[in-house]
Amino acid sequence: MTTAPAADAAASLLAELVSAGVRDIVISPGSRSQALALAATHLARQGTVRVHVRIDERVAGFTALGLSRETRVPTAVICTSGTAAANLLPATMEAFHSGVPLLLLTADRPPELRGVGANQATVQPGLFGAFVRWQHDAPVPGDGDWDRLGARAIAAAMGASDQASGLLGVAGPVHLNLPSREPLSSALAADYRAEPGDAPRPVAEGALVLERGPRTIVVAGADAGPAAEEVSHAGSWPLVAEIVSGARFGRYVVHGYRGHLGDPVLGGRIERVIVLGHPTLSREVTALLRRDDIDIVAVRSGGEALDLNGRTRSAASVVVADGEADRAWLGAWMRASADSVVDLSETAPDQEGLHSTDLAARRDAMRAELAAVRRPLDRELLVDAVWRATWPHDRLMFGSSRLVRVADAVLGGKKVPVHSNRGLAGIDGTISTATGIAIASQAEGAAGVTRVVLGDLTFLHDVGALLLPPDEPKRRIQVIVGNDGGGTIFDGLEVAASAPREDLDRAFYTPQAVAIEQLATAYGWEYSRVTTRAALDQALTSPVPGPQIIEVPLPR
Repeated sequence: MTTAPAADAAASLLAELVSAGVRDIVISPGSRSQALALAATHLARQGTVRVHVRIDERVAGFTALGLSRETRVPTAVICTSGTAAANLLPATMEAFHSGVPLLLLTADRPPELRGVGANQATVQPGLFGAFVRWQHDAPVPGDGDWDRLGARAIAAAMGASDQASGLLGVAGPVHLNLPSREPLSSALAADYRAEPGDAPRPVAEGALVLERGPRTIVVAGADAGPAAEEVSHAGSWPLVAEIVSGARFGRYVVHGYRGHLGDPVLGGRIERVIVLGHPTLSREVTALLRRDDIDIVAVRSGGEALDLNGRTRSAASVVVADGEADRAWLGAWMRASADSVVDLSETAPDQEGLHSTDLAARRDAMRAELAAVRRPLDRELLVDAVWRATWPHDRLMFGSSRLVRVADAVLGGKKVPVHSNRGLAGIDGTISTATGIAIASQAEGAAGVTRVVLGDLTFLHDVGALLLPPDEPKRRIQVIVGNDGGGTIFDGLEVAASAPREDLDRAFYTPQAVAIEQLATAYGWEYSRVTTRAALDQALTSPVPGPQIIEVPLPR
């Protein structure tokens, strides 16, 4: 049987990716990419890779981002030519700024059809510009081959290339532009297989040794992970951990950190800051990192080095030198932290009153308990309920909504895997990313629920992600929508005081009255609407065996 050069090249490339450790491929349907898609589905039937199909390339890109966020292994996303490729840009930008490995496999027209007005042909080489670690416009199969493209792409995505730019060791997206001529596909050889290889490992660089001397705090931003707590513990240094860091736990985590950073006795006496991850949630941390009188060491985690003060030192990783801890410095922070703990738990029942022989006392105790059960939900109670329901085997995703800032301000310490798209802090792709996280974290029958906390506009921005293929296993995912009817996050910005109310509503709050229940029904998701803490606790701790939307009405 004669095979199309496009089919041979696609089969060879995907086999190489699998042997280099790729385990997940996201596909959006299209004509020019058919050889790549058929090779992927062939390998999926053999159990070599997991294939996930999404009709919207923007959703596909963020789904791949979620898979890579959870596994830290590059996920390949395949699409056809034209605007399909352009729709991968938002996820690519987020992956670049967050340091998440990603493989963009964009099919393309051959060179003779570029720039001549041919159908569905545009300028795809270089499309992602500065937001990829490496890009390559491959030859048309038959004019050249795609040998070693897979291995080179994986190495670059894991941070092994581009040493001249200072990105050695930093993961990120890679773009392979793959042109082909007709015939665009043919039957694959019956013996076509791929041998799975070990997952690729991040590129390691030497660690910067930190002496103990200066008065130091550790700041953990998005994607810092447990490494931030390890540095804090090793140095006996206070840990300022954003709620999206995955590092808000341990003996030295600081509660109410925003106020303490402005305290002259605490924040005013800081001499050194060790930063892991990407801090974005508070102006107080931003102001701290802009100070030029402090030694700031930032562990490189994304495509841009953190340097808000023009003199921040960058490091691939850090270790703490032996020596005596500054117990007075740590103690001052820990005492202030203890005084700042926010307790959002419901008032404990008055057991004595409930069992009193005094009818009036028993009646008052019953009324108090009933009032607590019926207490309307606000933002603080919502995030507290989700935090208490989530455990280490679960996953928690925060959208870039007002709720994540509330959570950052009030939630205590707990070792929970947390995700968020804070590389650029956009609201797009939140549900798609969480779906990818759920797929990866629940692979091979693993336990746990993926919970997504987001506002109504963030939810509506990615509503296309609710469309899931009927043949895909149902994942345990709860999308908790805090619905206050618009973008109330703008309440905290200058525009709230400077704009006329009519303009503020129209251009910023963008009020909406979407029937979320009907959306859930249309897409086949379970739906519940809760208005009390008791009902929310029940919904969170009794997940359905599949995707679920929990709507929580909130006051404007």
